[in-house]
Amino acid sequence: MTEYLKEINQGISDISTWLPVDRTPWVIAGPCSAESQQQVLDTARGVARCPNVKVFRAGLWKPRTRPNTFEGVGRVGLKWLKAVQQETGLPTTTEVANAKHVELCLKNNIDILWIGARTTVNSFLVQEIADALQGTDVPILIKNPINAELGLWIGAIERLYGAGVRKLAGIHRGFSTYSETEYRNQPNWQIPIELKRLIPRLPLICDPSHIAGNRQLIERLSQMALDFGLHGLMIETHIDPDNALSDARQQITPDALLQLLERLHARSAAITNTPVQTRMAQLRACIDQVDSRLLRDLAERMKWVEEIGRLKKQHDIPVLQIDRWEDLLADHVSRGLQAGLDGGFVKAIFEIIHTQAVKQQL
Repeated sequence: MTEYLKEINQGISDISTWLPVDRTPWVIAGPCSAESQQQVLDTARGVARCPNVKVFRAGLWKPRTRPNTFEGVGRVGLKWLKAVQQETGLPTTTEVANAKHVELCLKNNIDILWIGARTTVNSFLVQEIADALQGTDVPILIKNPINAELGLWIGAIERLYGAGVRKLAGIHRGFSTYSETEYRNQPNWQIPIELKRLIPRLPLICDPSHIAGNRQLIERLSQMALDFGLHGLMIETHIDPDNALSDARQQITPDALLQLLERLHARSAAITNTPVQTRMAQLRACIDQVDSRLLRDLAERMKWVEEIGRLKKQHDIPVLQIDRWEDLLADHVSRGLQAGLDGGFVKAIFEIIHTQAVKQQL
């Protein structure tokens, strides 16, 4: 840990000083986008019934990939968030992407601001936001950058801390990838874990909605986050998610949120904050993630095996190509050794895989 990170770790305000986190998990809930005052208020009334919900969220300015799509209602939505504050008593939060957004939110007493993943990657914009926050006391949540680079995430934290912001937290929302996976954004749990190692006092919140991209996966990812010791969740919640103007597939209803939270289990290690138990939970969750990838990769490998089997049958090629197999096995063992694995272990694994592949081609 650098001296500056040590300073940040010591100087960050404890989250309990600015948010009542008396339950695990504590939740930030609300729609991806504010669409109308009625939609915002109806959703807020729904999530306010849940004692775990501590903050209401709604996006007013939406950074979209393509033009001519819904880019948010903008400043008109600020008065809708005021109405939520007045009616439910919940603090409100929205995303800011430049100094003008910050100025408008501060004038309208928005309680908490967050910096989105597309902004975190741009040091110029982060610095502009940091400068606009000089002398204020508003809490700032910082989403990880869209690309899997811890340095950019830390850099944004450093810039805000340098501007005098002490009420800070990170939001893990996953990382973009070119490959097609079951998730919209890859969790890459090792990155938020490393951030937590470097800045232990920094509160970390998981955004399973953006990692998942699919409401069916939100509960699983929320449980993973709890297993990693992340006690806060940001879950996109909409009164009518199927007809949402943005990210419809990853939003759930307030009733579904209540039911989901009842099923989640916060491990006692996280509750008692026993360091060894917490670290054990994190490591086991990492192993679970690797195992899931192994299973997906094995399934993909067997699909290619089937294709090769069909090609061999079409051209009367024998199933067993012993010379290729021996060369392949030697290469696997060599690469395994380079990666620090036991050669006999690698050999045994690939012999089992090869035996199954031969059976599948017969």
